[in-house]
Amino acid sequence: MDEIYVNVKPAPSTYHTGRRSSKRSFYLGVILCLSLLSVFLLVTLITLGFFYHNCLYDSAKQLSEMTNQLSFMGEERDVLNANLSAVSNNLSSITEERDRLNTNLLAVSNQLYSITEERDLLNANLLAVSSELSSIIERDLLNEKTKELKRLLCLSNQNKACPAGWSKFNCSCYLLSERSTSWDEARKDCRDRGADLVVIDSPEDQTALSNIATTEAWIGLNDKEQEGTWKWVDGTPLTLIPARNWQEGNPDNGGGSSHWGEEDCVHVRTDMKKSWNDRSCSTSFKWICEKNP
Repeated sequence: MDEIYVNVKPAPSTYHTGRRSSKRSFYLGVILCLSLLSVFLLVTLITLGFFYHNCLYDSAKQLSEMTNQLSFMGEERDVLNANLSAVSNNLSSITEERDRLNTNLLAVSNQLYSITEERDLLNANLLAVSSELSSIIERDLLNEKTKELKRLLCLSNQNKACPAGWSKFNCSCYLLSERSTSWDEARKDCRDRGADLVVIDSPEDQTALSNIATTEAWIGLNDKEQEGTWKWVDGTPLTLIPARNWQEGNPDNGGGSSHWGEEDCVHVRTDMKKSWNDRSCSTSFKWICEKNP
């Protein structure tokens, strides 16, 4: 029985054979798939490499163009900066020139204003000089007319005698008072006598005064209306020739001293020249009257 079992060989199993065939087919399929995948990857890598090379070339070209453009823009920037610096310098120069022009304009304006003021002052002075000249001409005409009138009166009175007690010199009658009083009282006394305080408008009158004035005496000259403007009692102004008869340093209106007060009236002194001096009108002096015969 045992031999029967021993000699009996088992039949080959189709199951294991089919199984190995399936594995081999699977492996072949896997290998084929992997081969195809490798080929696809290789093709893809080659394609990508080509595109990458082209991209690198294009990128390098673009980078070169961008570099050139950036360099050009840098040069343009430098040119613009240089132009901006030049414009800034020009603007600074223009600003300085403008400030200098404004300064010059201000100086010219001030000079013009000064010239305008000087012109106005000159016009005012010219007007004042013109008025003064007109006054001088009128005064000279008045003096000439007065002198002519005195000359005519002198001719008409040449043969006439003066009242008792009066002295005659150059066709006029003179009287030296016996008492002393103020200038206003002295003039009133002369008027009461039909005369007035003596007027000296010529060297001849000064000579006559020197012969009559044996003491200090009032004459008809004062600046009571306006300080420094001397007038005779007949309204005529003080002329230049008689003005030389002032005592040295006079008139001085008291010399600023309060002792004498305002000195608005004139008297003759007792020196050799019978010079004139201004004194307070309230001072008591003798006086000299003058009238026509």
